[in-house]
Amino acid sequence: MYDILVIGAGHAGIEAALASSRMNMNTCMVTQSIENIGKMPCNPSVGGPAKGNVVREIDALGGQMGITADATAMQFKMLNTTKGPGVQSLRIQSDKVLYSEMMQEVCLNQPNLKIIESMVSEIIVEDNVAKGVILNDFTKVYAKCVILTTGTYMASLIMVSDQISKYGPDGEKTTSDLSKSLVANNIELFRLKTGTPARVKAASIDFSKTEVQPGTNEKIYFSEMTDEVLAFDKQALCYLTYTTANTHKIILDNLKKSSMYSGAVKGVGPRYCPSIEDKLVRFKDKERHQIFLEPESNTLDTIYVQGFSTSMPFDIQEQMIQSLPGLENAVIDRYAYAIEYDAINPVQLKSTLELKNIHNLFSAGQINGTSGYEEAAGQGLMAGINAALKIQNKEPLILKRNEAYIGVMIDDLVTKGTLEPYRLLTSRAEFRLLLRHDNADQRLTQFGYDIGLVSEQRFERYNNKLNELSKLKNYLIETRFTSKSDINETLDSKGFAKITDGQSAYELIKRPHITCFDLIAHLDYDIDYAIAKQVEIECKYVGYIDKANKEASRINKMDNLKISSEIDYTQVEHLSLEGRQKLIKINPATIGQAGRISGVSPSDITMLLMHIENKKRQKGE
Repeated sequence: MYDILVIGAGHAGIEAALASSRMNMNTCMVTQSIENIGKMPCNPSVGGPAKGNVVREIDALGGQMGITADATAMQFKMLNTTKGPGVQSLRIQSDKVLYSEMMQEVCLNQPNLKIIESMVSEIIVEDNVAKGVILNDFTKVYAKCVILTTGTYMASLIMVSDQISKYGPDGEKTTSDLSKSLVANNIELFRLKTGTPARVKAASIDFSKTEVQPGTNEKIYFSEMTDEVLAFDKQALCYLTYTTANTHKIILDNLKKSSMYSGAVKGVGPRYCPSIEDKLVRFKDKERHQIFLEPESNTLDTIYVQGFSTSMPFDIQEQMIQSLPGLENAVIDRYAYAIEYDAINPVQLKSTLELKNIHNLFSAGQINGTSGYEEAAGQGLMAGINAALKIQNKEPLILKRNEAYIGVMIDDLVTKGTLEPYRLLTSRAEFRLLLRHDNADQRLTQFGYDIGLVSEQRFERYNNKLNELSKLKNYLIETRFTSKSDINETLDSKGFAKITDGQSAYELIKRPHITCFDLIAHLDYDIDYAIAKQVEIECKYVGYIDKANKEASRINKMDNLKISSEIDYTQVEHLSLEGRQKLIKINPATIGQAGRISGVSPSDITMLLMHIENKKRQKGE
C-alpha cells in the first residue's frame, strides 16, 4: 500500500511525484518507460508569456521544473522587455535530451519514490473512493490517493491526412481501457486535439536567409537556487523566418488533405497555438506568419519548426517546409502530425484538483484540458501537494487569483471549464502586476516552507533576499541629491530634467526611464542586478500595485464566504434558469467562485447570499 500513486511521468507526473515524496509520502509513479520521464514530445523550451511565471511559481513552492530548466538551458531570453513588468517573462531554449536525462536522474534518486514501468488499465474505486489501480498485466497496486497525469495518452490517435493510427506521442502505446474505467465511474470525458510540427536537419538549412534571434545578455533564471547560468557567448541561437505566398498557396490548394479539414479530427484544437492551415483559414488577411527555428539539443542535428504544426500528408509537408526562406533544401528528420485524445471535463474537479464524485482521485495536466508543459507541471505540483495534505489531515493549499498564475489557471478550469486546450495568457490574470516574474518567491515561498517542500537552506536564502531588498530600498530613500550634485550632469546627458531642489534617489527612480543603474556612479552601494530591478518595479508602480492589492482584498472577501457542499440550489428562490443549472453542475465552494461562473449573474449571487443568510437564521447561527 502506497500513500500516493501517480499515473504518468510527464511534466505533471514528475512534479506530483516529487512533491508528495518530498512531503514524506510513500509514493509510486507508473510510467511506460523510465526513458519517458521528462520527455519533451513537442517544443524544446520552457517558459514564455505567463508560462514562465508559472515556472517561477513552481520553483518558489519547492518544485523541480525551474531547477532542471536552468541547468539544461541552451538559451535564456526575457520576453516583452519593452512592455510593462506585468507581462515580462522568461523563456528558456532547452536541451531536450539533457532535460529528460536530468529529470530521470532526479526521480530515480528521490527518497520515498518508487517507479514502476507499466501501463494502468483501470482505477480501483470502492464506494466512490479511489483505492489504487490495475496494471495491464492485471497486477493490483493500492494507494491512499491516486493522481492521474496521463497527458495525451488516453485513447489517443495520431493523424496525418486521412491516415489514423492508435498511438500516443512519438508513436508510443496508448490505452482506451483507462478511459473506459473513468467513464464507468461517471467521469465525463471529451475529445481534444493538438499537434506538433516537423523537425528538420539543421545542416540542410541556410540560416543566412533568416533573422538571428539571440538570448538576453543578463543573468536571468527560473530558480532562486541557481547560482550560475550558461554564459551568453556560449548560448545557442534561434532564428526567425516567415511563410510566403507560395507557402499559403500550397496549404490552401491542399486544405482538404489536412486531417483537420478532411473530417478526420473530432476533437477541438488549441485556439492560441493552432496548426498552420488553421492560421491561414482564420487569419486570411495576414500576408505572412512568423516561423521560429529552434535547436532541440546540442547532441542532435535537428531544428524544431515553431509555428508550423500541421497534419498534411508527408509529400505536402515537404513542399510547405521548402517554401520557407532558408529551408529551400531542407531535409525533414521527423514529420508533423496531429494527435487527438481523451480529457476530463475540469468542472468535475475541486480547487484541490480532486474529483468531486470520486474521493482521493486527483488529476493534473493535459488530462484536465490544458496545453503546455508549464501548465501541466503547475497542476501536478498542486495535485501532489494537496493529495499529501489530505493524507496528513491538513488544510489544502488553494492559491488565490492574486497569489499565483497557478491559482488563476486552476480557478479558470474548475469554475469555467474549457472546450479547447487551455493555455495560460497574461490577459487571463486580472492582477498580473502582482503576479510578476520577479516576485514569485515573495508570493509563494512561505507556503512552500510551511508545507515542507522548501528546505531550511532555501528558506534562509529567501530571507536573505528579503533583507537585501529592504536594505536597498531604505538606502535609496535615505540617499539624497541636491541641485548642486553632479547627478545633474548625468541626468542632462541622458536628456532628463535636472534636479532643482533636494530629491532622494528613490524619488528619482520614480521618474520614467531612470533606473538604479543610471544612478550607480553616484551611489556608494554594491547593487545586485535582480534586487535592483525588483526595487525599481515596486518604486515606479507603487500606486498601481497598491490599487491592485486593495481590489484583490475586496474580491478575496467573497472567496472567504464558504458555500456548503450540501446546498440544494433547487430551493434557492428567484435564481435565473441558467444560473441555477450552472450552480448545480459546478457546485462552487465559495461565493467568489460562484460569481466567476459564466451564466451566473450578480442578481443570482444576491439571491444566493440571501438564501444562505436565511438558513443561518433558521439554525440560530
